Amino acid sequence: MKETISLSVAKKLQSLIEQTTLAKSKATGPVFKNLKGEQIIYDDRGRVVLADQEGLENYLRREGITDLEEYIEMLEKGDDITRAELVQVTGNSKKKKTKVFKGFLVNCYKPIKATFKGRPLIINPVEGVFNFIYDYDTLIPDPSVTIVGVENAENFRYLKEQNYLFSDIKPLFVCRYPQNQNKHLINWLISISNPYLHFGDFDPAGIGIYLNEYKAHLKNKANFFVPPNIEQAIKEGQEELYYNQKVTFDPDNLPEENLKKLWNLIEQERKVLEQEFFIKFNDK
Repeated sequence: MKETISLSVAKKLQSLIEQTTLAKSKATGPVFKNLKGEQIIYDDRGRVVLADQEGLENYLRREGITDLEEYIEMLEKGDDITRAELVQVTGNSKKKKTKVFKGFLVNCYKPIKATFKGRPLIINPVEGVFNFIYDYDTLIPDPSVTIVGVENAENFRYLKEQNYLFSDIKPLFVCRYPQNQNKHLINWLISISNPYLHFGDFDPAGIGIYLNEYKAHLKNKANFFVPPNIEQAIKEGQEELYYNQKVTFDPDNLPEENLKKLWNLIEQERKVLEQEFFIKFNDK
């Protein structure tokens, strides 16, 4: 019987999900064209990059595939596959398989009040130790807390060395784990009332991640963090990275004034800045 997506394409999609990138030469045909058109993937220096895993999962569901791994297993049976078996993996939306830990990491440099499973909780990990929130559905931060999403591991580790950036808010820092899995974090951010501030790299890739993976879901609840000294900082940025990154958004239709300001600075200086720049270690 005819499948909705061929076995070879299904295997390429599985590899894309696991590795988050795929050689551009392999990403050909109508399926990948559709994924690019929906901004689920984008081209970057000879490879395609998965920008929206949840979007890919939604695309597969529209094609009737709710479990890609089992779909591949069924197609590998070749002529032995029955209609009932294929319907089982392309039409049973209640069937789920967990392949990674659900949840995300949290960290802070001063105690943060919250409730967890209906009980009071103080989030206050010792330096160098992070909390992993598995049952995130029951975690509710105090309304005064701003959730700050951190993209890079080093910044997430050295929060005290960046506290000068967030003196005007009460921040709880979050980091998706593994890095290609943001579905759980997004679901949690949608469910709580706290505002979200995105702290990523100040370059096309960082802006693209924010717009495609966070702003698209959180709308007005989300804002991109731009430090007050960004004008001088960008002057110390990297020129090579500016020319080696692909823009995956429309620069003429940026939804926030601070993003417009940042993009104008990047274009003016022809330089970009990684967020590690703002880690300030005290001299010993």
